[in-house]
Amino acid sequence: MKVPERVTIALDEETAELFKKAKAELRVSQSELMREALKFYCKYRTLFEPVDAEKVRTYIEMLSTGEHIIIDIDHWLLFLNFIKSHPDNEKFWESHKAICESHAEQFKYKLYHAEYILKRLEACNLFKLHEDSENAFTIVLGPDITREFVKTELEEIFAGMGLKVEIKEDLAKLRVRVLHDLDC
Repeated sequence: MKVPERVTIALDEETAELFKKAKAELRVSQSELMREALKFYCKYRTLFEPVDAEKVRTYIEMLSTGEHIIIDIDHWLLFLNFIKSHPDNEKFWESHKAICESHAEQFKYKLYHAEYILKRLEACNLFKLHEDSENAFTIVLGPDITREFVKTELEEIFAGMGLKVEIKEDLAKLRVRVLHDLDC
């Protein structure tokens, strides 16, 4: 059997108290507590990385009202592909525009700016948003079939709010330039 490697550590007063409390609660040796804590940290270190607090607030706000759902990307693409090939797909696009108009009313009433709307839609995982400058953004799209849905949504929402934007299409991106935002 290999001899365990010995490590000496120094703990500040607060950490030492936490260490003693955890050792007593778990009824394990100091060594066992340190081994388990280190294993846990290494396995779940992403839990300790900084999170975008604004994005988390957006998720909580959207999901807690029951107006939004989480859907698997494969199901989302299935719906879009089905709609694309459906003989009555124009009805879908008319309904999509009507929903976007409704969102525009809600957003305008809440005095949301263009950047906030883009970040909110990014939280829906419709695209990845990059801020190029104060009024210019690049939207990186996923599968090509999402382009028309996202572009229509942005055009209808911004127009319904009275915002003037320019949207240019690239191969896998949309470039959005805000020409006139809400005056608050």
